[in-house]
Amino acid sequence: MGESERTNVVSETRLIHGFHAITAKLRHAPEDVKEIFIAEGRQDGRVRDLLKFAETVGVRVLPVDAARLEGMAGGASHQGVVARVSATQKFLTLDDVMENLAGPALLLVLDGVTDPHNLGACLRVADAAGAHAVVAPKDRACGLNATAIKVASGAADTVPYLMVTNLARSLRELQERGVWVIGAAGEATKDLYAIDQKGPLAWVLGAEGAGLRRLTRDTCDDLARIPMYGSVESLNVSVASGICLFEARRQRG
Repeated sequence: MGESERTNVVSETRLIHGFHAITAKLRHAPEDVKEIFIAEGRQDGRVRDLLKFAETVGVRVLPVDAARLEGMAGGASHQGVVARVSATQKFLTLDDVMENLAGPALLLVLDGVTDPHNLGACLRVADAAGAHAVVAPKDRACGLNATAIKVASGAADTVPYLMVTNLARSLRELQERGVWVIGAAGEATKDLYAIDQKGPLAWVLGAEGAGLRRLTRDTCDDLARIPMYGSVESLNVSVASGICLFEARRQRG
């Protein structure tokens, strides 16, 4: 293979790491997994299970030394396993999501969340609550990098992550489809537990501290707060997302 061909192959793939992320990719899109790299000499139960799974779906596993794994993971915690997967993402739009719903919409919208650890945690929460998609603006958000995928523990392959050009416009499009848009804001007068969340709903949350941008806040149909009973004034966005989404699920029975 020539140098240009090798460069093209690398450009068409990306690296993910961690047992949960790689196992989820094998489970949901095994054709996207090109090869898996395992720390040489490791023979524990998690490795044996992964080797068996990879063999079942026809993905080769290569033992490599610790220094190479560290380099591939960019210094992140990789748990001794890294995979090269297809970089091609299945791009979805809000229309794609809204037209294939089985039940009232439940969406999580993130405004200004730029930390991949927070994004990964939000994706995991969204998956657990059965949210149909996570939506974020392209200008103030982080992409699905290896860190976000690892923290998501498989949810990056099960929950669509949609990055939109204009968040306010996308929220208005949801409203035109009958989706009630609620912004989480500490200064809101309404309690989230007092709001009817049984119908089509999008929860909009900002980063801890910064909160929602003014235009995003003004576009929401309503604002609600999470009641706080201790000394802290705010919650991490993934924790707040879980509270909001699971209250919607509780009300829906």
